[in-house]
Amino acid sequence: MIEKLIQDALIIWATIDPIGTTALFAAMTAHQTDAERKRTAIKTILYAGAVLLGSIFIGQIILNAMGIRLASLQLAGGVILFLFGLQMIFGTTSGQSQGEPEHDIAVFPLAIPATATPGAILAVILLTDNHVHPIAVQIGTALTTVAVLGITLLMLRLSSKIIAFIGIGGASILTRVMGMILAALSVELTMNALGIERWIN
Repeated sequence: MIEKLIQDALIIWATIDPIGTTALFAAMTAHQTDAERKRTAIKTILYAGAVLLGSIFIGQIILNAMGIRLASLQLAGGVILFLFGLQMIFGTTSGQSQGEPEHDIAVFPLAIPATATPGAILAVILLTDNHVHPIAVQIGTALTTVAVLGITLLMLRLSSKIIAFIGIGGASILTRVMGMILAALSVELTMNALGIERWIN
């Protein structure tokens, strides 16, 4: 079980990508005060945690009930991530969206899809497959997810140092670079969902 939890931790770390999330957080919250950035960081992790833990306990049940395959979830996540990446590249993201006056960046894009990424949601569902793993193992995976989110929160709180170092102009550049990376990641998710990667190789 310990070996599986270590493997789960590595997979969850890779899919949540705390380092990439911290870079995105630094870019998106460059205009906020330290107190506002702290609140945004806490809300981001709470929302992302709710999504990921919810996916662990009821995600597979809901998908099976609705007849949705995991590949379809991955494909949809890839499309959403690609559109968001384009918004970042062309500078159309902001703390508020036109259709949502009360839009909170802690919800979108920081919690979803930056922290609770489509890959992370897919990973926690697969790692806690009800048909394969007993309850004790699923609880262990859930606690591992909480631990990775805790580390991510700590890194988000340290993002102030990144902003102080790169400045507003650097944050603008960082936003566009992260947009390109997210767009590339979305293409990978889409290719994996469609099985295109094996055709290329």
